[in-house]
Amino acid sequence: MTKRLPLLLLLLVVILLPQQIAFGEVHTFKVENGQFTLDGKPFQVISGEMHYVRIPRAYWRARLKMAKAMGLNTISTYVFWNEHEPRPGEYDFSGNNDVAEFIREAQEEGLYVILRPGPYVCAEWEFGAFPSWLLKDHSLLVRSTDPKFLAASRSWLTRLGQELAPLQIANGGPIILIQVENEYRLFATDPAYMQQIHRIFVDAGFTAALLYTADGPEKVLPGLLPAVNFAPGQSRVAFATCKRLRPQGPFFSAEYWDGWFDHWGGAHANRDVQTQVADLDWTLRQGYSINLYMFHGGTSFGWMNGANSNGRNYVPDVTSYDYDSPLDESGRPTAKYFLFRDTIASATGTTPPAVPQIAPPITIPWITLPASSSLWDNLPAPVHSDEPLSMEDLDQSYGYILYRTNLTGPVKGDLVLDQLHDYAQVYLDGKLAGTLDRRLHQNTLPLNITEQNVRLDILVENTGRINFSKALQTDRKGITKQVTLNGTQIAGWNIYPLPMLAPNKLSYSSAACYGPCFYRAAFNVEKAADTFLDTSAFTKGEVWINGHALGRVWNVGPQKTLYLPGPWLKSGENEVIVFDLESAPGRSLQGLDHPVLDAAITK
Repeated sequence: MTKRLPLLLLLLVVILLPQQIAFGEVHTFKVENGQFTLDGKPFQVISGEMHYVRIPRAYWRARLKMAKAMGLNTISTYVFWNEHEPRPGEYDFSGNNDVAEFIREAQEEGLYVILRPGPYVCAEWEFGAFPSWLLKDHSLLVRSTDPKFLAASRSWLTRLGQELAPLQIANGGPIILIQVENEYRLFATDPAYMQQIHRIFVDAGFTAALLYTADGPEKVLPGLLPAVNFAPGQSRVAFATCKRLRPQGPFFSAEYWDGWFDHWGGAHANRDVQTQVADLDWTLRQGYSINLYMFHGGTSFGWMNGANSNGRNYVPDVTSYDYDSPLDESGRPTAKYFLFRDTIASATGTTPPAVPQIAPPITIPWITLPASSSLWDNLPAPVHSDEPLSMEDLDQSYGYILYRTNLTGPVKGDLVLDQLHDYAQVYLDGKLAGTLDRRLHQNTLPLNITEQNVRLDILVENTGRINFSKALQTDRKGITKQVTLNGTQIAGWNIYPLPMLAPNKLSYSSAACYGPCFYRAAFNVEKAADTFLDTSAFTKGEVWINGHALGRVWNVGPQKTLYLPGPWLKSGENEVIVFDLESAPGRSLQGLDHPVLDAAITK
């Protein structure tokens, strides 16, 4: 025994030491005398929102340093369920999904953290960050007391608790505040739902930080703090309402909307900065706490943009989440950044660290795309069904889906896609007959078929699931009901899921390609750095660089460049792939040293 004892002690040190390093010193964060206190001393939360999945992991540290240099003492982030559990019971906390590492890096930079695990987050993110597989069961209702939804939420939040509960303030981590759900009163008013979600948070171990809701001060569940969200110019009125209804405090704006998001076919957001400066100065001088939404918006890379809807319309968001933020999409400080920095310093009497230098973006000469591959030559094995099936029915989350059948003519009349979600191109014997856009309330296309036998192809894009309003509960993608022609239902479909997960594995050639095609090219850069890919030569599709899905292309505007982070480039040869629905040979890309987010709008 005596010989084994030193070895056992050594093993204990090896096991326990990383935990001590990661968690640091234990602190207290409370509400006392109507205000937040940290270790018994008054603490004013001066926070900015930034989302780990919208920032390349290699840039997390740089963005956090920029937050500290603006005078922030806290950062806030949502947690994105669909990124972490893409299939039921399969969890991913690696790479850009390592939210625990993001939080640890915030702590190392001297920042506290507001955690917003949802399970619903909105955030102009695909389906409000719900995983698409929740929609496979047509009877399941998200954001409700449906036992199936609550069971899925419990499994998810329990697993998340294993990652993040140890990082709460009372455990030595930086997490001081945790939001339960997210603006639920804008969706429904069922207290039983909020009570059950609250219970799941507690059971998952989120008990060592303060829990709050952002549903206003009127009705708050026992054990939860109230916070308010509002737009510029509303600070005094919003906080006066808080003080009247809950004079005991604390007073906390969980989202001060210092910018706004863009949608396809709409103008680029640009909010009055002087109003924001006045609001920020007044709020801080009152001693109130605030979270700027956003401090740094970043990018909804790949297919991850959401969409708004009031139940009748459909308004998909662009890939850029620049948000007119103090720190722009590429992490560079704007004029607003320096105004806010000066305001915070003046109101708090503190001097922030120096603003870090950031390398300038590079330009990339025009890139021709000589190799191509037709979508029609790369179809997977189909699924046969008498009626159209949605993406979710086929365990598909994002991308495109193709519906194919044969029509017997002659026939003339309206082709109607009942509840098209979201954008369709209709082909007869491989020739484009027309497009239908849910955004423009289109679901009907007149056809005149004179031949006896014609192949009908309907290629549908998921342009982003709704992330706000009750319309999200049923926003399945593809053709979600039936197809009729001249009033007669069409049956007997071959359905091809097209998630476009690995376009680099397709076979490319130098042959000319028209219509829905993938284009590929190699290009060289001398030194990898940020750039902005000019996509104005293309119509509608997606871009990949070295396997990274950058985001969507759509010539309706206002976004005409895609942010390409330097860490996703290589010094030397790189690969770019563009999918375009209406492409033709000869189109090209270039890298600009500035974004184009406010181009002319077309409908």
